[in-house]
Amino acid sequence: MDMGIDIIALLVGVAFLAGTIDAIAGGGGLLTIPALLAAGLPPVAAIATNKLQSSFGTGGAVVAFARKGHIDFRRFALPALASFTGSATGAFLLTLIDPKFLSGLIPLLLIAMATYFLLAPKMTDEDRHVLAGPPMLLAMAFVIGGYDGFFGPGTGSFFITGLVAVFGLGVTRAVAHTKLLNFTSNLAGLAVLIASGHVMWKVGLPMAVGAIAGGQVGAHTAIRFGASTVRPLLIVMCLGLTAKLLADPTNPLTAAVLAWFG
Repeated sequence: MDMGIDIIALLVGVAFLAGTIDAIAGGGGLLTIPALLAAGLPPVAAIATNKLQSSFGTGGAVVAFARKGHIDFRRFALPALASFTGSATGAFLLTLIDPKFLSGLIPLLLIAMATYFLLAPKMTDEDRHVLAGPPMLLAMAFVIGGYDGFFGPGTGSFFITGLVAVFGLGVTRAVAHTKLLNFTSNLAGLAVLIASGHVMWKVGLPMAVGAIAGGQVGAHTAIRFGASTVRPLLIVMCLGLTAKLLADPTNPLTAAVLAWFG
């Protein structure tokens, strides 16, 4: 499809803002997917093109965090591989199963995460007591990576919550390692979508430039301000994504609530 330079420039701006937010707390797709749909892309093409630009943005954020020494590649090499494998598995399952059944569950999980970050004791950038070992870390990476390949919304928030609450990482290190795990899950999902021919390269590549720049700004913001920025933004993004999902009248949870009060 043909798209004017003005529309592409607007999408690049949206990608920059989304990349900034995503590098801090996840949820950048809340901005980019609606923007792509509004620009006229079909839903599958919008998701595929979003995966392309977000992969570049997340990869840039990984580089920024790694340069500051916030990523332990030795410890997280296998979890990153598990996230990649899980995402590829989830993307394959997507071709076999309708993901709609998940849309009623995800808002409840996001509300639970927002409540956790709202009520949890003061969070810092210092690592805390680890509640689970490497096998559980691998399992978490595989499951959340699989969710990213299969459905997607809230993946970054799920990773951050698990790394803080269960694996004891300080907030900034949790965000940094989330970018690594999310980058590998993005790559797997992107590979499947490229193979299916749904990626709009003429739109996705310019947006990738904006996403990379935004990812750098977001990563440096998270490194500089740490928990004071990440925690409130996580709460806002979790609640924002919940509202977006519940606004869909076809969402099973929304339908159940309307039926109850109707």
